[in-house]
Amino acid sequence: MSSAGIEFAELKWRCRRGMLELDILLNTYLEKHRETMSQHQRAVFSEMLEYPDQVLLDLLLSNMRSSKAEINSLITEIQRAQVSTASET
Repeated sequence: MSSAGIEFAELKWRCRRGMLELDILLNTYLEKHRETMSQHQRAVFSEMLEYPDQVLLDLLLSNMRSSKAEINSLITEIQRAQVSTASET
């Protein structure tokens, strides 16, 4: 397996959370963008995965904002990806 494949597998594993809603949101985004994410975007995604489940859910539901602009931008991308995925069905 290539280093990119290993990194993707690790991110995918870390997307497994204690809440099904988070699993769906994070895995949907990762699957859809895995080929186009830059190294920097993967690093920000990885940093976001360090957040506790409840904080991550609050961010994704727009109940709060991160103090880091890059995390907020990623959260917005994940929300948009979910909306576009929902409209495709």
